[in-house]
Amino acid sequence: MNRLKLRAMLGTFFEEDLGFGDLTSESIFTEKDFGYGVFIAKDDGVFCGVEVIKQGFSLLNESVSIDLHLKDGDNVKKGEKIATIEGPVIHLLAGERVILNLVQRMSGIATLTKRAVTMANSTHTKICDTRKTTPGLRLLEKYAVTCGGGYNHRFGLYDAVMIKDNHIAASGGIGEAVQKVREKLGHTVKIEVETETMEDVIAAVKAKADIIMFDNRTPEEIIRFKELVPKGIITEASGGITIENIASYARTEVDYISLGLLTHSVKALDISFNIEV
Repeated sequence: MNRLKLRAMLGTFFEEDLGFGDLTSESIFTEKDFGYGVFIAKDDGVFCGVEVIKQGFSLLNESVSIDLHLKDGDNVKKGEKIATIEGPVIHLLAGERVILNLVQRMSGIATLTKRAVTMANSTHTKICDTRKTTPGLRLLEKYAVTCGGGYNHRFGLYDAVMIKDNHIAASGGIGEAVQKVREKLGHTVKIEVETETMEDVIAAVKAKADIIMFDNRTPEEIIRFKELVPKGIITEASGGITIENIASYARTEVDYISLGLLTHSVKALDISFNIEV
């Protein structure tokens, strides 16, 4: 977790929520009114958000005391305490909503990812995310995937090449697209090619792609396509894969299964923050 980037993000989020100040809390309390707040899980799941809690409250007031009862990736039971925060009530209330929103979402993603990994039930196939993240929250959402036992796909358009159907159509074919990329980029950048047909797979193998994705294919099709791929090329399945059918895709023994639903269709884990003075 990049703490500098996280603090900058939190600063932006607090500015949005606080504006010129908390009218309610600042009308009722002073800086001398101390209390403590407790994060409590209201459902079973996987907790994620240690640095959000630590950096968030310390950004508002460095003297706030934070006692974390869980680590990122720990299972949490309904009713279990996650963290206890002590300090000026004004600052506890100022950070409550932003921090809680992020921790709930991150914990929801970690929980869903762990479920996907469990349902896949594979010692070979790894579960990874996609770029289908909430704008502005990619750092946190992808981190949450790793806390649930998953892996990260590329973070953006800048750190890996993925030649998709539109690239292929506009460039004249898979071979042409891969060649153009290799002419411009260095040897440290991997090239992934999205394929839909047996002809696509053959072309990607011939072009010496580093990764071949089988897009929106059935498990049966993937098994046939994989026979055409040499061992040195990484394979990935994506599209049309759900928690319910993920095991059938894992049985094809592709190297990775990428799931957009880990971040775009997640339900936040229910967590409360209760303050006592």
